Amino acid sequence: MTPNQRAWSMARSRLGAAVASLGYPEEFADLLARQLGSPKAIERLAGYMEQARPASVEMIVDEMLAIRAEIETWRAKKEGQEARAGCSAWLNSDARRCAVEDPEE
Repeated sequence: MTPNQRAWSMARSRLGAAVASLGYPEEFADLLARQLGSPKAIERLAGYMEQARPASVEMIVDEMLAIRAEIETWRAKKEGQEARAGCSAWLNSDARRCAVEDPEE
């Protein structure tokens, strides 16, 4: 088993135990894990469930959606940073400076 597979397995097991401790079926943990998409996100949800002990499925799903929203916000931020870095690199490149100084060459 690779380290990545082990991380997925451990996160999924922790989530399954948290779901079962609240009296919900294991299949619910599978659905949550699939929606979250990463061991770190699964661990976050499991931690929430262990600490907050939510009283309803709706509260669990709301937290799962909040985690997903944070992940998407982070990804969008990183994409924007990469785009700005690429644009800045191009603006500061020697090739661009030469093209601006001698547009007919």
